[in-house]
Amino acid sequence: MITAQDTNVNEIHKEIETSWNEQLEFLKELIRYKSLSGEERPIQQYIAHYLQNQLHMHVDRFQPDIEAIAKHPGFSPVEWDYKNSDIVVGSHYGSEGEKNALIFQGHTDVVSAEPVSLWNTDPYEPTEKDGRLYGRGAADMKAGLAAMVFAYRAIQKAGYQPKSNVMLQFVPDEERTGNGALAALEAGYTGKAALIPEPFGLKAAYAQVGSLWFRVRYDTVRNTQDGHVQCNAIEKGQVIIDTLKQYVRHLNEQVTHPAFKDQEEPIEMNIGKFHSGDFESNEPVVGTIEGRIGLVPGEIVKERKESMRTFLREALQSDEWFRDHLPHIEFYGFHAEPTESDDQSQLFQALDHAHEEVIGGQPKRRTLPSTTDARFFQLYYDSDAICYGPEGANFHEINEWVDLESVKQVTKVYANLLSSWCGLEKISEATAEEVDESK
Repeated sequence: MITAQDTNVNEIHKEIETSWNEQLEFLKELIRYKSLSGEERPIQQYIAHYLQNQLHMHVDRFQPDIEAIAKHPGFSPVEWDYKNSDIVVGSHYGSEGEKNALIFQGHTDVVSAEPVSLWNTDPYEPTEKDGRLYGRGAADMKAGLAAMVFAYRAIQKAGYQPKSNVMLQFVPDEERTGNGALAALEAGYTGKAALIPEPFGLKAAYAQVGSLWFRVRYDTVRNTQDGHVQCNAIEKGQVIIDTLKQYVRHLNEQVTHPAFKDQEEPIEMNIGKFHSGDFESNEPVVGTIEGRIGLVPGEIVKERKESMRTFLREALQSDEWFRDHLPHIEFYGFHAEPTESDDQSQLFQALDHAHEEVIGGQPKRRTLPSTTDARFFQLYYDSDAICYGPEGANFHEINEWVDLESVKQVTKVYANLLSSWCGLEKISEATAEEVDESK
């Protein structure tokens, strides 16, 4: 097990306490950026400037190269471009190089806050109340971004620097595909291990489901010798939705994976969009249903797609309308494979130790009902990866919040992990002068 040695953890923690108000303001500034997927450039410019001018890191900012990743097995097909979606990588090159290179990687994109009218406060103007900070992205995952930045900053302010290379990666489009993380790794920004600050309540995630986005198109018009007949597409859309629900129940009955055996419905489906009709006095005859469905470890995206097509085709034979007029199903966006990690690996043991030093006891383990960018490290780049971050709630919902005390605790855990994993050495006099000037 890797543990911290010959480092003054108390000094580093003192810097975290001293800089807490600055960290909180940094987090609030991140929340003020309406960084929806596909609109991340402004926040990435802000972060790149901070890394370069406050942390004195080597900074690279670039767009995802779709041509370079389009044939990668982890690529998710897209119907949008990345002209306003930058990747930002801040790098520290340690004296021991890649020996125990560590990546902290988080996504800067957020999901829509609509309907904004249902929020208690403006989702893009962070609000403190009862120890919580409210705002879109407060938990998922801008608090984690602030924690990883200020963990590194505290080590630097305390007069130390990591011996091994460290990267702070800020990636776009995690909420739709994960292609931002994939593009960063394919560009060569890899390491021995990675931590992703997802807000899972100071618990270490060791398994996660995969995710597949689907779209069902259908129409309710039949041509006949006498013209055509039609029926209401909104009403027939419910038949398709009910069939999709049957499919998910069927899948969950088959789940035997031990990591998910205690969950009643480890495979979840969400109907995210339903569009049909264009005029109150017209009968709608075209419909589109879009959603997301999960996979547990051991299942494969390609096989899920074929299974879904087959189930819909066979199940809809009982419907008089769809029997000879089947809907068309296609897949886009998320094509994320599920993953499972060894929770006794060196990285998990190092996190356990760091958590114990700060919180006491070892962090609880958990499985994730959602997918994260950790899968890329685990499946394709032979790197260990953990999701571990602060406590919060209402991700992808109204009134999202993060617990501020947990953010401070997580920042200390990250600093301890970084110190023990990479090792620390006293910062050089020249670098110390640069750091001192930024105070």
